Amino acid sequence: MIDGDMAKKSEDQKEKLRLRIKAYDAKLIDSSVKQIIEAIRTQGGEVVGPIPLPTEFKKYTVNRSTFVHKKSGEHFEIRVHKRLVDIMNPEQRIIESLSNLNLPAGVEVEMKMG
Repeated sequence: MIDGDMAKKSEDQKEKLRLRIKAYDAKLIDSSVKQIIEAIRTQGGEVVGPIPLPTEFKKYTVNRSTFVHKKSGEHFEIRVHKRLVDIMNPEQRIIESLSNLNLPAGVEVEMKMG
């Protein structure tokens, strides 16, 4: 019975390739995700997503002068937008087409098999 349960679990679990996409510009990340999904679908792959993840805010405070007026400072923030795309049962040609994609500068794609 234990072997039968293991066989069922392995059938239920599908191979998937998880893409984590990060960028500073929201429009840039959306166009890149659209380009990635289009490339996957032309190869016949099954896509889940894009799933928007929470935007990460990094805030910095910089003094306006060198040693006087310590209370006077400028505030800056950087927003990191993130998306998640899952590819179910990826084939080798899908992975090759993703590596050959020409994405704009400032877009980071992290691939992980899961």
